[in-house]
Formats: sequence, C-alpha cells, structure tokens
Amino acid sequence: MLADQPAEARRAQSPQSVTRVIRILEALCASPAPLSLADLSRLLGTPKSSLAALLRGLADEGFVAAADGAWRLGPGAFGLGSALAEARRRFASSDLIRDGLRRLAERSGETVLFAVADDDGERLTYVDVIESRNAVRFAVSIGDRRPLHATAGGRALLAAGPEAAASAYLARLRPERFTAATLVDPAALAREIAAIRAAGVAQTVDQAAEGVTGTAVAIRDAAGAVVGALVVAAPSSRSADRLEELARLVGEEGATISRSLGFRGLG
Repeated sequence: MLADQPAEARRAQSPQSVTRVIRILEALCASPAPLSLADLSRLLGTPKSSLAALLRGLADEGFVAAADGAWRLGPGAFGLGSALAEARRRFASSDLIRDGLRRLAERSGETVLFAVADDDGERLTYVDVIESRNAVRFAVSIGDRRPLHATAGGRALLAAGPEAAASAYLARLRPERFTAATLVDPAALAREIAAIRAAGVAQTVDQAAEGVTGTAVAIRDAAGAVVGALVVAAPSSRSADRLEELARLVGEEGATISRSLGFRGLG
C-alpha cells in the first residue's frame, strides 16, 4: 500500500506527479538544448527535490537521459512520439474513410462497407458499415468475414495487389460455391481479376449470396499501399438497372477517399 512506502515514492506516484511528468517532457521537447535541474525547477515552478525523483524514474524507463549535468529526451520518448504520430495518422485515416462511407451511403441510398484483407490472404473482414435506410437492404455486421473470390471487395483487393499475389491465391484456391452463380473456375476468376484491374471497379451479382449485388474499389494511402476496399452492397432486384451508376459512384468516392489519404496515383 502507498502508506507503507517512503515519502519520496508516494510523492512520485501521486496524481500531481503525473502532471509534472508531462510538463517535464513538454519542457525538454520544447528546449533546443538539455536543461539542468535548476532550469526545469524554474520553468515548471516545482522544487528541485520533487523533480529529481521524477527524472530518475523517467531515466530508468529511457524517456530522459542525463547529459553533462543536464537532462534531455531519451530514446523512449522518441519511440513514444513515433507511436503517437502513427496513432494520429490511423485515427485521421479512419475518420476520412468514415466520412467517405457516409457520403457514398447518402449518394447511393445503399449499404456501404469498408473491408480489409485478413492476414491469411484468403478472406476479408468488414470493419465499418453504414446501413441503407431502405426497409429492404443488405445487412452485415462489423467483423463478418467473407472469401475473396466471391465478393466484390475481395476481387477489388486481389486486382489492386501484385499480380503474383493474385496468381498465388488462385493457384491454392479451392473455391466454395455459395449460389448457383458463384464463379469457381480459377481460370475464369483470373480473367475477371484482370478485367477489374483494367477497369478499376469490381462488381458481383449473386456471387456470395443470392440476391445481393456488390460494387467495390480498392482504397490506397499516400504510399500507394492498399488499405482496404470500399463496397456498396444492395439487393440485386434494386440494382439491375443501375449497375453503371453504382460503379461510377463507388469509383468517384473511392478516388476521393484515396486522395484524402494522400494517394496521388501509381507510377
């Protein structure tokens, strides 16, 4: 218990010490040169005795380092900074993608999903969804997984990736038939993926489920890496007369999202 610990240790674990740790790191981050204990005490308005214990703890974890009688940021702080920058990038990307899903749902009137390829390279997982407001609509839950070969999102991901990876996938594929229309011939699937690669948009009708039409494009980030697939899923009965329109809408919004993530084109 805290009452059994030395006074210095109790002070170092108090809520106030958390604020002081943050202020120490902020001060060192803002300073172009290492700061002495006296400098930090003056800048933070905190007794040197209180700061010394905190600095020793930070040094033990590699967040600060002694430098000729002064203190500077340590490797742990830079590692944390990189992690925070990556977290900010991911959160910002998620927001931008989510905004695109909302726009596409509004424009199309249909359910819109974002899918990412699983690590095993065999399936995709739906990680975000905006459901259609129509009473009859395609329903899917976040976390649902689907095979690549029978979904518009999966085919879009295969077409956007390296040709060698798509060929390797088809070579090991033992395709499952989900409906009478499901394409299961590897050679035919290879031709379909090649056509999607040329067109930039994948479209499936009654492939993974009876009565469902999917339209999808791959989304890329600033480095050109594929981060997932944007998918519109709609009842086939409502989509038959608007396949071209859905392909156009998905293509336009997919390009907008990729640009917002920093993608400026391949090659």
